[in-house]
Amino acid sequence: MLSNHLQNGIETAKMAWSRLPNADDEATDAVGIAKKSDESSVESLDYEVIENFAYWEEQAQRGKLYVWYYVVVKWFFALLIGIGTGLAAVFINLSVENFAGWKFELTFWLIQKSYVVGFLVYLLINLVLVYSSVCIITQFAPAAAGSGIPEIKGYLNGVDIHGILLFRTLIGKVFGSIGSVGGGLALGKEGPLVHTGACIASLLGQVTCGCAAGVAAAFRAPVGGVLFALEEVTSWWRSQLMWRVFFTSAVVAVVVRTAMGWCGSGICGHFGSGGFIIWDISGAQDDYSFEELLPMAVIGVIGGLLGALFNQLTFHIAYWRRNFLHKRGNRVKIYEACLVSLITSLISFGLPLLRKCTPCPEYDPKSGIECPRAPGMYGNYVNFYCSKDKEYNDLATLFFNTQDDAIRNLFSAKTSHEFSAQSLLTFLVMFYTLAVVTFGTAVPAGQFVPGIMIGSTYGRLVGIFVVNFYKKLNIEEGTYALLGAASFLGGSMRMTMSLCVIMVEITNNLKLLPLIMLVLLISKAVGDAFNEGLYEEQARLKNIPLLGSRPVYEMRRMTAKEACGRRVISFPRVVKVADVVSILQSNKHNGFPVIDHTRSGETLVIGLMLRSHLLVLLQSKADFQHSPLPSDSRGSRFIRHSLNEFVKPASSKGMSIDDIHLSSDDLEMYIDLAPFLNPSPYIVPEDMSLTKVYNLFRQLGLRHIFVVPRPSHVIGLITRKDLLIEENEDSGTMELQSTSVRARHRDKRLVTSSEESNSERPLLNGLLVRHPSA
Repeated sequence: MLSNHLQNGIETAKMAWSRLPNADDEATDAVGIAKKSDESSVESLDYEVIENFAYWEEQAQRGKLYVWYYVVVKWFFALLIGIGTGLAAVFINLSVENFAGWKFELTFWLIQKSYVVGFLVYLLINLVLVYSSVCIITQFAPAAAGSGIPEIKGYLNGVDIHGILLFRTLIGKVFGSIGSVGGGLALGKEGPLVHTGACIASLLGQVTCGCAAGVAAAFRAPVGGVLFALEEVTSWWRSQLMWRVFFTSAVVAVVVRTAMGWCGSGICGHFGSGGFIIWDISGAQDDYSFEELLPMAVIGVIGGLLGALFNQLTFHIAYWRRNFLHKRGNRVKIYEACLVSLITSLISFGLPLLRKCTPCPEYDPKSGIECPRAPGMYGNYVNFYCSKDKEYNDLATLFFNTQDDAIRNLFSAKTSHEFSAQSLLTFLVMFYTLAVVTFGTAVPAGQFVPGIMIGSTYGRLVGIFVVNFYKKLNIEEGTYALLGAASFLGGSMRMTMSLCVIMVEITNNLKLLPLIMLVLLISKAVGDAFNEGLYEEQARLKNIPLLGSRPVYEMRRMTAKEACGRRVISFPRVVKVADVVSILQSNKHNGFPVIDHTRSGETLVIGLMLRSHLLVLLQSKADFQHSPLPSDSRGSRFIRHSLNEFVKPASSKGMSIDDIHLSSDDLEMYIDLAPFLNPSPYIVPEDMSLTKVYNLFRQLGLRHIFVVPRPSHVIGLITRKDLLIEENEDSGTMELQSTSVRARHRDKRLVTSSEESNSERPLLNGLLVRHPSA
């Protein structure tokens, strides 16, 4: 049976690949979301279990052995997700580090002869890498543009954006990230790694595990990955899911650590200490004084202001791109990305030429840092356009490195006065501008690492003033760089708990935890005063209808009746095929109430029928019947469908009514919907406040809620005690724990005839055995 699950995953990938539209077939907007022909690019997801007859039949066939087997398969898939995401992260980082290493090595070798030739080669390499990335996105995988986190957040919030989890998107994300990050653009690979992990996990049906695995792989922070999935992307959570997510993140950490140990011998080229975000500053500042809390609070305020400004600028520029620039086609997207690459290369190579070199400090054996560093290698103190050998260019130390290595330089301890305030301010202004302009181009782009770069730059700048003001030897500029990075991410992304744990994990310094918490709380509070977080702003730009964690205040004064749609289209229990086709063609509803009548002629809502299930029935034609009367027997005809037939592949377009071809004879047939509908949809009274409806909808992950008049009578009341399960020691069976009232009437219920029970049963069991009109 395991092979069947694996085969289903492979078939899902094949179907998803085949159903993703090509760039020429379907227009895409500026942020990479493919639009359907009806201009709708998103639709809701069905997370609710449809307990129809097929579901009951399958549950009845499952024994304890199958349940244990199913649990083992889920954990095995979690293991595969961890291994796959870890290997993908290793491949991306290995490729980026080697491309960047070869680029810097060749550039430094050429500038020994001619700076002009070195600049041209440097520019050309960056241009080729970025061009390859943007071509992959525009021609092969449009959904792989951007970070992917807003789309994944929307998916786990209940919104399906077509194409974001397909195998083609996975390939485009991996190779597109290598080109864009290796090409030196002001963006990161950590956001795309989250999307990559989600794509890998979607093939095995556990997207949340993939999100956590992506963060764990990007930062080598397994606990931070779990908290990121809990805090940032998932709307509802279960304890069983948390354990699998935790296990997946742990597997990722083991895979990454093993790969880095294997590359430690130097067989991985320029991989060096790796592109994974980890800075061990445990030997730096190990304590702080009360006087330092004020400048640390200032860092939090700066992070909130700059983060909110970053969100606002990126939103408006991306809006302009979508509505004016990217409408002109893929060729304009390619020109734009190449132009940004040229500007980035010109700034990163040209600005250090304008900066005077600084004499190297005296060698400190305790720090182990060499000045200047060897040409083409990573680390501090870059000798660039210097007249003497024992000099370094502090601005080139930031520009002529991968972003991971540049951040290590900013975080480094025992390197006081390495960077001047003028160089840090110049780099901050230029890199901030480049990050704003680059974010939104048609390449895979993350904002974690650029955010850390920006924050650590102004954090180190504040650290310089603190060291000069307090004149204390135990204050490290690198500590303030770390706090600045946390403050900018908090001010931009508005994460607190997960980001705090990630920063502690990547720095390996638990003593800084209170300080990180302080700047995160301040920066988030300041940023919230101006706008929403980065991912929420981008989701709004991409028209992803996210349900926030809290309903808006105005919902308290509204009722369910005022909010629900007035035009409700329903089906009778036995419906003509032609009527089904006509209704599906004339509207875009995805859920339809099914109506039947009692013996007295009273209308009775017997359940909810999904559009996707109707399409399956029309496609198979196995349940067509000539009679307009309900089926009056429970036989083999009801088990012609399994649950797998009603499952839509992740993030694909699914089946459309236009894909189904019926003859004139088929249109005259009938379908009995009772075995296939959801007989127990969620129902709320019409005067329930919209706030309560909102919380119910979001916390349960619903897609439809019936709004009904206030019920006329109550048949029972369930309390917490009624839901407790106790084991019957004599028979070994499980039964509901009985209240004292029920205990007195148990024998009376047992002798009640099955005929009377069926007549009083409101749902499908009675309908499928004997219809009232029969």
